Amino acid sequence: MAIEHFDVLVVGAGISGIGAGWHLSNKCPDRSYAILEGRADIGGTWDLFRYPGIRSDSDMYTLGFAHRPWTEAKAIADGPSILNYLNEAADEYGIRPHIRFGHRVKSAVWSTDDARWTVEGENGGKPFALTCNFLFMCSGYYDYAAGYSPGFPGSADFAGQIVHPQHWPKNLNYAGKRVVVIGSGATAVTIVPEIAKDAAHVTMLQRSPSYVVSRPAVDAIADWLREHLPAKLAYSLVRMKNVGLGALFFRLARRKPAKVKERLLGMVRNELGPDYDIATHFNPRYNPWDQRLCLVPDGDLFRSLREGKASVVTDTIERFDETGIALASGKHLDADIIVTATGLQLQLMGGIALTVDGVATDPSQSLQYKGMMFSGIPNIATSFGYTNASWTLKADLTCGYVCRLLNTMRRRGLRQCTPVAAGPVETAPFLDFSSGYVTRAIDRFPKQGVKNPWRVHQNYALDLMALKFGKVDDGTMVFSNPERAKVRKAA
Repeated sequence: MAIEHFDVLVVGAGISGIGAGWHLSNKCPDRSYAILEGRADIGGTWDLFRYPGIRSDSDMYTLGFAHRPWTEAKAIADGPSILNYLNEAADEYGIRPHIRFGHRVKSAVWSTDDARWTVEGENGGKPFALTCNFLFMCSGYYDYAAGYSPGFPGSADFAGQIVHPQHWPKNLNYAGKRVVVIGSGATAVTIVPEIAKDAAHVTMLQRSPSYVVSRPAVDAIADWLREHLPAKLAYSLVRMKNVGLGALFFRLARRKPAKVKERLLGMVRNELGPDYDIATHFNPRYNPWDQRLCLVPDGDLFRSLREGKASVVTDTIERFDETGIALASGKHLDADIIVTATGLQLQLMGGIALTVDGVATDPSQSLQYKGMMFSGIPNIATSFGYTNASWTLKADLTCGYVCRLLNTMRRRGLRQCTPVAAGPVETAPFLDFSSGYVTRAIDRFPKQGVKNPWRVHQNYALDLMALKFGKVDDGTMVFSNPERAKVRKAA
């Protein structure tokens, strides 16, 4: 029985995968494609995470697709609203029929002779195999199977319940309970104010603070523009505004970190008052944007602290015991439920095994090309968003560039595109970010170069010029492998 073949296989039906479907349908309409999704529904992160209060930490005017306006009132949206947006987009643009659910990809084997990938995996416990000319990995950047959980001594002694946000129990009852949330990142600052509404008390236990910034949940300028302008025009203007302001703030943080830090801490002081111990609980050891900022819509975390429904403790865990957590300071936190908001485990391309012409290939030993492809590995791209801005901004550009490559090969009658380094390239880590989830896994990711096209910019304007308007023939991308029909005709 012949293996089913597609021009393009997309892996993952989250934001990146749904975006890829739209781009392929509109910019490469003569190409066949399928989207392989390991889970039972679309949404990726927004379908997997179900903890209380889950929301975006980017505004929806940039986290939403460029081609489909976000029309809800809140700019910082909750998880169910984002999932609904993705479902609507999949249906509106006819993408859902292309998705094959329950297809978990495990390996991909490239054959230069055939100019195709053979993709293998499991569907309902049974093996499957498909082939494609181009493989587009939109599977995100972390392990969906398990979050990161440090080995806390004594955890088996705790008489209550220990929960990781990545696997939140459906019917967890925290009403009237004492809850300790371990962590200081975006997940922790989201969970704390939400469960504080019903819990007896919530303690956010952190080893060290993060930068926490209050931002209005509703964008007043966006609302005004939507009232006076056509929806798509208003959306585009707000999107450009937010991209510009975000880039400006990031550059300012890099150039004048002390000034930006002073301003951020001042904003926290305005929320919590002069008597709150900002220096201990909200004064990070690192500069702004060395790690991602934590956004709290309408200051909900600060409101929980002011009202006494929640508190922050900055200390080190000595061990868990039967009734809670013993701290290195000698203090004890009583708890009925402990939430380990301790982060993600990064995973490149869902951990699939790659083989190129019979040789096992490790992408971590390659160079990242334009933040989306790998040196020496043909016909494969990955969608990896920004760490300092919305994920979707880079995902959209990557999808557009993949379509440019596909159309270039079709016009020239060529079947293979491979980024190739002409000589030695000075390298640097793929991400310049000090967050724990990055530093734990950075060695498993490809390197970036210090110069184009190997440099990962984390800059939308530069990527826009390179990926949307820059040359496809940049002296690094090598096109080869003529179509067989044309070779026979020429002979």
